[in-house]
Amino acid sequence: MKKEEDLESPLLSDGEPAPADSKGNAYALVCTLLASLTSIIYGYNRGVMSGAQKFVQADLGVTDGQLEVLIGATSVYSLVGSLAAGWTCDRAGRRRAVAISAALFLAGSAVTAAADGYAALMAGQLVTGIACGFGLVIAPVYIAEIAPASSRGFLSSIPEIAGNSGILLSYIADFAFAGLPTTLNWRLMIGIGAVPPLFLAAAAVLAMPETPRWLVLHGHPDEARRVLARTAGDAAVADRRLQEIVTSVREASKNAAVSGGGKSSSTGVWREILLRPTPAVRRVMLAIVGLQVFQQACGVAALVLYAPRVFSHVGITSERAVLGATVLLGAVKTAAIVVPLFLADRLGRRPMLLASAGGMAASLLVLGLSMRAPPPPAASWWAAATCVAAATAFMAAFSLGFGPVIWMYGSEILPLRLRAQGTGIGTAVNRVMSAVVGMTFISMYEAVGMAGSFYIFAAFSAAAWVFVYACLPETKGRTLEEMEALFDAGAKPSPRAVLS
Repeated sequence: MKKEEDLESPLLSDGEPAPADSKGNAYALVCTLLASLTSIIYGYNRGVMSGAQKFVQADLGVTDGQLEVLIGATSVYSLVGSLAAGWTCDRAGRRRAVAISAALFLAGSAVTAAADGYAALMAGQLVTGIACGFGLVIAPVYIAEIAPASSRGFLSSIPEIAGNSGILLSYIADFAFAGLPTTLNWRLMIGIGAVPPLFLAAAAVLAMPETPRWLVLHGHPDEARRVLARTAGDAAVADRRLQEIVTSVREASKNAAVSGGGKSSSTGVWREILLRPTPAVRRVMLAIVGLQVFQQACGVAALVLYAPRVFSHVGITSERAVLGATVLLGAVKTAAIVVPLFLADRLGRRPMLLASAGGMAASLLVLGLSMRAPPPPAASWWAAATCVAAATAFMAAFSLGFGPVIWMYGSEILPLRLRAQGTGIGTAVNRVMSAVVGMTFISMYEAVGMAGSFYIFAAFSAAAWVFVYACLPETKGRTLEEMEALFDAGAKPSPRAVLS
């Protein structure tokens, strides 16, 4: 076993696991599940408009153009939230940031559900979008810092599963309430999303501890030790972890002071990331930003947000059949997301990302071909079946790699001093791309056709395969020093890295 474990090591670390008993792992799991409520609520709010949009249009007279802006603007608002979340995590603490996120989700869902016009809808989605940005950043950062080394890789994958579960729950809610009067059904679909934030806010205030690293950073080592004792399950291990954190924080503070030119630590982090990055940091950020761009450029938001329109295009006319097919998409997406949880450590990140990108490109190509069938009612049953099968295959391929693995990969390669702000930047890029897809999909398929739109997404998926193959090193089983060597052209991997 390694005598020392660097606290900035990858989330899925190499070598023998650090000692931790079952009580410590159980406590860390409970904290992870509570933090992942943020991701469930995010997923629900992200997916609920897929089935609710038709009824919103019928009740409030919203046009296609207004709807396109409304749905896409949520991603723009989440850009603001993701950038603010990194600062909030560093200043107010990870736990308080979770509570703020819950309050925003509650307010956003309530305002949107009570809207009596387009302006009120936009106001509600503004608050919800900011909350979504918070949720995307907070859960990964909190879990990365609360989890013991022996189970960090497993626990860090749970937010992605939670987010997909939230999307599936939103589809089920859409299906369940669709038969109610139009003036009521969409309000219940959206309004029920205000219930989970109440539990999350209570959990953040009453049950969730602050992360040990943040506590040490802000001068609370005794409290940090108490949290470590509960997550490690052993007092001696907690003492050793605390000493390692203290040492790591001192080194990070020295580095921040040097790179920041004596300015505040927050300013120093931004300078190190954006203004004066080292070659290794520059390549790390290129990897993170590139993965976030391609995750959304493949068009996943188009299917998450507009699946009923896509299925209607190939002749599925029954409202319940359309919503049922949408539920199937959510179920497959959620089920497939579990696979990387167990295979990422065995197969590695690159193989899973490459397989995912290839599968997405192939399924999108088939999906585009299914759209070339004659329009309804002349379209045959095989076109509808092929469309649903291809869309389902795309969701499965996405969930096997580009859904969860890019978040895992980004968390591994970001060092502690850059983790919150670096995650915020990556999430902001993700939200911009999601907004572009969400706000242009209707206009795009009206301009180039539904088939042409999915051909474009297939081309981006193929480009994602090339990016992963050419630019991303394998990170499985690397320590921090070896990780830096992977991203620093002037450094050489250690002998153990070469052997592994």
